[in-house]
Amino acid sequence: ARRHIHAAIGPCIGPSVYEVGPDFEAEFLKHDPASARFFARAGAQARPTFDLPGYLSRRLRQAGAAVVAVAGICNHTAHREFFSYRGSQKRGEADYGRQISAIVLS
Repeated sequence: ARRHIHAAIGPCIGPSVYEVGPDFEAEFLKHDPASARFFARAGAQARPTFDLPGYLSRRLRQAGAAVVAVAGICNHTAHREFFSYRGSQKRGEADYGRQISAIVLS
């Protein structure tokens, strides 16, 4: 049952550095205008940034998850501890680490 679901989010890219395109934002807003709170812009001409952990947390709670824990660690800014493909590309690294994400039912 959903009331037995415990979810953990992160480390993952943080809301201040996850740049997305305007088409990404438009698609979310088309389906759910309340999603606007998960997008921000540093300036009028800036690309939108997206609060991925905040959005996922909201959706999991809406779906009835009993517990949603957010690590609050940005893998982009904590790149020495966690892999970030986007970060490795911005730093011009020739190679990059590998990552796996998992959904586990027990």
